Amino acid sequence: MVPAPEGDEALAAGFAAHEGWAFGEAYRRHAALLYSAAYNVLGNADDAQDCIADAVARLWRSRGAYSASRGNLRSFLVVCVRNEAISRRRRQARALRLEERVAAMSVEHEQLLVPDPIERDRVRSALRALSPEQRTALELAYYEGKTHTEIAAELQEPLGTIKSRIKHGLRKLGSALESTARSASDRL
Repeated sequence: MVPAPEGDEALAAGFAAHEGWAFGEAYRRHAALLYSAAYNVLGNADDAQDCIADAVARLWRSRGAYSASRGNLRSFLVVCVRNEAISRRRRQARALRLEERVAAMSVEHEQLLVPDPIERDRVRSALRALSPEQRTALELAYYEGKTHTEIAAELQEPLGTIKSRIKHGLRKLGSALESTARSASDRL
C-alpha cells in the first residue's frame, strides 16, 4: 500500500489515476460528509452506509469517472453519493407503489374468468410465480383492459419496459401452464 500524500491536489490526482490508496484516503477524509449527504436524502443509517459503498464501488468500476476538470474531489464525491441516494429513494418509492398495487389487485382479481376450478388454480399458481412487475403489467392489460401506453403512464415506467414485462410474463405464464399440463397428463 502506498502512503497517501498530504495535499488535496495529490489525492485528486491519485483518484483520477484510479489508484487504490486514493479511494481509501478519499473515503477516510470525506466519510462523515458523504454519510450526511446520503442520510439527508434517505433518512436511514443503514441505507446511507450502503449508498456510500455502492457509489464508491461504482466509481471504482468506472475508470475515468473523475478528472480535475470536473471540480474538486470532495464536491464530486458528494454529488455522486447524493445522486445514488436519490436513485435509491426513487427505486424504493417505485417498489412500494408496485407492491401496493399488486396487493390491491390480488383481491380485485380473485375470481378468474376460468370456469374449471382446477384450471383456475393452475392459472393463479402460474400468476403467483411471476415477478410482481410482470404480474402487475399483465393484470392491468388483461383484467382491466388497459393499453401498454396507459399501463406505462400509470406505473410511471417507460413504454418499452412495460411491453417487455408483458411479453416475458406471457412467456413464463405459458411455460408454467404447459409444464403443469404435462405433469398432470403424465400422472394419468
